[in-house]
Amino acid sequence: MSLHIIATGGTFEKHYDEISGQLVFGDSHVPQLLKRARVSVPCTFETVCMLDSLDMQHSDRLKVLQACSDCASQKIVIVHGTDTMPETAKVLGHAALGKTIVLTGAMIPYEFDDSDAFFNFGFAVAAAGLLSCGVYISMNGRVFEWDRVRKNRQEGRFEETE
Repeated sequence: MSLHIIATGGTFEKHYDEISGQLVFGDSHVPQLLKRARVSVPCTFETVCMLDSLDMQHSDRLKVLQACSDCASQKIVIVHGTDTMPETAKVLGHAALGKTIVLTGAMIPYEFDDSDAFFNFGFAVAAAGLLSCGVYISMNGRVFEWDRVRKNRQEGRFEETE
């Protein structure tokens, strides 16, 4: 198995800027995560964009789709913001690329002590290796099919839809 990882931003990737007191984007955390998690499968990595998913437009989703289409790997993990993750999954699902694509993110930035980012990333890498072709969202120990998931903003979790 070879794995391609795509970074698109989201809370997962945000850094705390001590000067401004704001959460901002800098370099992706993915290379550090791969090293820290000791991922042993061959990996390639690219950054498509660094956006809060609420700022993501359809054109950005098409760039993600193009990156998935262009990569040689049949297994892809996408680090994405949670607010519009299902919308990007829908674009990828309708494209039916014949690859296993797993989107994941975090409710709390990777840099924070109580972040769910490290676990979600590791779980998504494992899920990509085990799942059949299709598009999935993997969050907090669960895997959802792209067309049967929503974010429950009140409870801060993803849940299956009918």
